[in-house]
Amino acid sequence: RLNSLGYGLVSQECSLEPDNDDRLPFAEFLDIWDVNMLRRPDEVNTPQHSTHLYASDHLIVRRGQEFQLKVTFDRPYKPSDDHKTCHSSCSTNPPGGSPQYSKGTYIPVSVAKDRQSPWAGRVVDSTDNVVTVGITPAPDCIVGKWRTYVAVVTPYGIRRTRRDESRDLYVLFNAWATGDSVFLDDADEREECVLNEVGVIYHGAYDDMSERPWNFGQFDYGVLDACLFIMDKAAMPITNRGDAIKVARKASAMLNSHDDDGVLVGNWSGDYTYGVAPTSWTGSTEILLNYSSSKTPVCYAQCWVYAAVFNTFLRCLGIPARVVTNFFSAHDNDGNLKTDVILDENGRIDKHRTKDSIWNYHCWNECYMSRPDLPQGFGGWQAVDATPQETSDGMYRCGPASVQAIKHGQICFPFDAPFLFAEVNSDVVFYSRNPRDGTLDPVKVNSSHVGRMVVTKVPGQDARRDITDQYKFPEGSPEERTVLEKAEEYGCHREKATPPEADVELDMPLMEVRVGDDFELKLEFNNTSDQARTVDVYVSGNVVYYTGVTSSEFLFKTPRVILDPKKGRRVEGGGGAEEGVCMSVCVNRSRGCGTLPFHLANIQ
Repeated sequence: RLNSLGYGLVSQECSLEPDNDDRLPFAEFLDIWDVNMLRRPDEVNTPQHSTHLYASDHLIVRRGQEFQLKVTFDRPYKPSDDHKTCHSSCSTNPPGGSPQYSKGTYIPVSVAKDRQSPWAGRVVDSTDNVVTVGITPAPDCIVGKWRTYVAVVTPYGIRRTRRDESRDLYVLFNAWATGDSVFLDDADEREECVLNEVGVIYHGAYDDMSERPWNFGQFDYGVLDACLFIMDKAAMPITNRGDAIKVARKASAMLNSHDDDGVLVGNWSGDYTYGVAPTSWTGSTEILLNYSSSKTPVCYAQCWVYAAVFNTFLRCLGIPARVVTNFFSAHDNDGNLKTDVILDENGRIDKHRTKDSIWNYHCWNECYMSRPDLPQGFGGWQAVDATPQETSDGMYRCGPASVQAIKHGQICFPFDAPFLFAEVNSDVVFYSRNPRDGTLDPVKVNSSHVGRMVVTKVPGQDARRDITDQYKFPEGSPEERTVLEKAEEYGCHREKATPPEADVELDMPLMEVRVGDDFELKLEFNNTSDQARTVDVYVSGNVVYYTGVTSSEFLFKTPRVILDPKKGRRVEGGGGAEEGVCMSVCVNRSRGCGTLPFHLANIQ
């Protein structure tokens, strides 16, 4: 009965300790003089918990692993006579309500073997008046900031330490503990994906990659509190904060500001007057601290900024995470799992009806965790994406989706597997639109363009690692056909038509053009048939952002080329439409890249 009373009092944060010196009923019982959280980097806790890099005034530990604290009493501790407990209650800002044992937000920890709780406790050492206590948080406990108290149970009630902010305790996910859902057995991956503060984000083209160094800064002062503030801002139930799946999914929504005043405002317009250009950011710390202090979204971000800051959030809380880049990444706007490009009667891309796009590259995150909500074998790396592209359950977010499920076409599993499957596996289908009745006829299908390469950083090295095989089987392999058939069972709509191959081939030699320079376009045609061919060509030059969205058209030509049987022809330099193509173009946009789509509008 006294124990029940004591727990109730602690949960209401009351104390039976009198404010004056009249303690006659308590004189024979232990009095707590000091509680040492052993939080310094040179003390036992932080090195064992791999939290020594955090710049913090408080003790930071990982769940599922013992930490120690030292309690000094007014006299030596007698295990047979003295009953001592530690009490922890998880706190939020704003407050998450009264801590409750049933919800896991209030944890009494007893050092007595016959009174164990979800957090195990034991006496590690007792020397004179100082007792070293070992406490092991449950491997599935709530991640966040906990208030710590030490109490002595007496026949008259509980004597408990008063509220002291210096004794607050941060509990994180633990990739080193086998009982934790984020346990990662690979030591090199764990070192890279939890403890590495710097990294490289890849961008550009799959055959001409560039590197963008980034300071994740997950251990910088104030970053941990900023990450916890993100969950507070999202009004995430405190009882859900021990679930890595729910934390990652909530954060994928909160890292963008589209519908919840999240961390970052996206901007692909090229006008960054009222904020910082995405290319100017080099680290996450300033972004997170600005957000937590101002309580307003930070301007501006594009996909690699979202992925980098999301990576900081996950690593800071102890979830193994890495940034990945997918080259030629499809954005499936209508959910049919293919990229539809619609051409008008003149062969020009119909921008009003073409809603899908292909990004030159797109960055997202992978986080490592078990998936008890999925069949066995679909744990491990999970794809999550904070870039606002499409809504999921009413909010702009994506994932976590099992990478194994994506690879094997199991797109029925949560969360957002169909969208991520399309990003790496989508067929690009060109349709010609009939102006009379609006019907669409496929004229070309490219099944190997999307998802050309997926890369991430090699653990412990400044080098890239090709992980395409983790997302898809080799193009044209029997396994790939099996996966596509499986995906079709779950709603993947593939284009079954096989348009006839044209017998005129078109090639454009690779050119390197600097911004502001003129360039001359050269086209090579080859007639593989036994008959002469007259080719009506549609050439369009557009300024296109890396997201595949066109900004402006700087060139539009519709030349006609006559080819003899089994002959090729190189078109360049002067000449009229009947003779060839001569285009001298100045690309003077400071953002984006110029693209030249070609379409053989008519071959006779």
